[in-house]
Amino acid sequence: MISLNNISMRYGSKELFDKVSLRVAGKDRLSLVGSNGAGKSTLLKVIAGLISSDEGEVAISRHTTVGYLPQEGIRFMGKTLYDEVYSSAGDINKIQEEMRQIENEMSEFEDTSTDEFMDLVYEYGELQERFQLLDGFRLKSKIEKILIGLGFFEKDFERMTNEFSGGWQMRIALAKLLLTNPSILLLDEPTNHLDIESLIWVENYLMNYQGAIVLVSHDRSFLDNITQRTVEISLGNVTEYSGNYSFYKTEKEIRKELQENQFNNQQNYLRQQEKFIERFRYKASKAKAVQSRIKLLDKVDWIEIEDEESTVSFTFPPATHSGKTSIELTGVTKSYDNVNNVLEDIDLIIARGEKIVLFGVNGAGKSTLVRIIAGHERINKGEVKPGHLAGIKFYAQNQAEELNPELTVLETMEQAATGDIQKNLRSILGSFLFRGDDVFKKVKVLSGGEKSRLALAKMLIEPSNFLILDEPTNHLDMRSKEVLMNALKKYAGTVLIVSHDREFIDGIVDKVIEVKNKKIKTFIGNATDYLKEKENEFLKGEITRDKTVKPKTKSEIKPKPDKSSEREIKDARKELNKKIEPVKRDLKNLETEISKLEKEIAEIEKHMASEEFYKGGSNILNITNKYNNLKENLKNVYSQWEIKTVLLNDLEKQLTNFKLTT
Repeated sequence: MISLNNISMRYGSKELFDKVSLRVAGKDRLSLVGSNGAGKSTLLKVIAGLISSDEGEVAISRHTTVGYLPQEGIRFMGKTLYDEVYSSAGDINKIQEEMRQIENEMSEFEDTSTDEFMDLVYEYGELQERFQLLDGFRLKSKIEKILIGLGFFEKDFERMTNEFSGGWQMRIALAKLLLTNPSILLLDEPTNHLDIESLIWVENYLMNYQGAIVLVSHDRSFLDNITQRTVEISLGNVTEYSGNYSFYKTEKEIRKELQENQFNNQQNYLRQQEKFIERFRYKASKAKAVQSRIKLLDKVDWIEIEDEESTVSFTFPPATHSGKTSIELTGVTKSYDNVNNVLEDIDLIIARGEKIVLFGVNGAGKSTLVRIIAGHERINKGEVKPGHLAGIKFYAQNQAEELNPELTVLETMEQAATGDIQKNLRSILGSFLFRGDDVFKKVKVLSGGEKSRLALAKMLIEPSNFLILDEPTNHLDMRSKEVLMNALKKYAGTVLIVSHDREFIDGIVDKVIEVKNKKIKTFIGNATDYLKEKENEFLKGEITRDKTVKPKTKSEIKPKPDKSSEREIKDARKELNKKIEPVKRDLKNLETEISKLEKEIAEIEKHMASEEFYKGGSNILNITNKYNNLKENLKNVYSQWEIKTVLLNDLEKQLTNFKLTT
């Protein structure tokens, strides 16, 4: 369990947090939300112990382990992929090495009846038991399962880690983290570097994770499927919502309306008091009343409302005229070494006005295909025929490199804008997270993410009739994505997107093209329709990640249990649930007791830190004894909490396994 107590933090004059308190325990599923720059990533780092807060403390219970995944910046070198992930299983590796040493020592004994030999046998048995408890015998299969789930293939296992690009490096970091199985997972934008299949795998893995999870993500579907609590960071405070992201959005609107009414009432009250003060400020007979009201206003806890940018109704310039076909590919084959083809005999027609998403695992050829369609990649065989007057605009992550570093953000947009859209450039930039004086920054001082956002905004205001967007949402927050999604819905031209953000895609596309095994396959519908169809294929035994699986034969299908068996199953589940409920109640009571004890200890510590404490004479001893007793009580309650947590995990695991086997 982790407890944040009155955490405060500032960057210069900006206050990120002010006396924030938060608790994470058991199997909590928690998301941190808020505008860019609100401090979500900073709070994760404080919880992880990577940075210290200006005030307050982070308390971690004994035996709690914390695993942290940053957004980017991790690079591994010097080991194979498998060995790098294997190295994260620290305790298991240590035990295995000790077992090997004992095996070597035992092999040197000629007389196996000696006390020394029996001592080694006993020690070896203890190590073997610990190894089994840590699931060491299944370590190899667990590593393989995680790596394949994250999109690696068996042929990658012996590749050196330095051969993998930045996105794959982050997958390696995630694999190591999942293998260590910490009590609390802290994940900062874990989906940024995943394809749709790996994203679904990670989502399912986290849904069944036995520890707690604290998550920062701009993928609404991901948050909705995993989290059960939402913590909003705004104006230096945190507000908890007892539901997922969709629940938070609905509940926030209700709270916002209530807060605005309270704010308006408070402002009316303020105006009335100021009017009275101004009217009678210099009247001697009213001086006492005026001073009384001034003091009263000083004590009022004024309501603050977050200064939210109004949602921009951004509209593309009218799509330029074009023929009925945007582009046609016939027999297209592409390889980079003239030996191994990336794409093979691709036939594709994209009609004017179609909105399409490309799906496929990383390395399947999605980016190669969009670059071919955009005219940025040569082909080895076949024909690429752009439609009549097709005006293609292509956004890729390296698009930022083409920006003029000496221009300001606003000047960059002004050079690209035409017509009425010139009047709305500041609003459009605001929707892409360039607010206030940010628009006067020169391109050369922008971060990589800021340059990518600017390149996207610039491209979108230029006249076109065919947009190709490769991962356009990677550097956008929720509000910016909504602006872009609504604009793309209304766009009359053709749209081709590479993205794994399901909610964003579902709001735009009506066709999915899957790139797999050097070929393409078309699905009519949005991302949700596609994923349902893929799930049905999997259930029929048609596909897995690596190989075809034949449907089970009749002899392999387990017979259905008879009615008496069903009754026994139902009774057994009922008994397990009966055992689980009181343990949950005990845990809740223990957590209340922990909170109470921690509060009492904090109050005494505050008193002990003051000068008055040392003037207390004989009372010092009484307070010190009380303080030590409280600390000892807290230690005992923590021990009980840990025992109950382990018991609850075991019972829930039994229930899950029971359901799976029956």
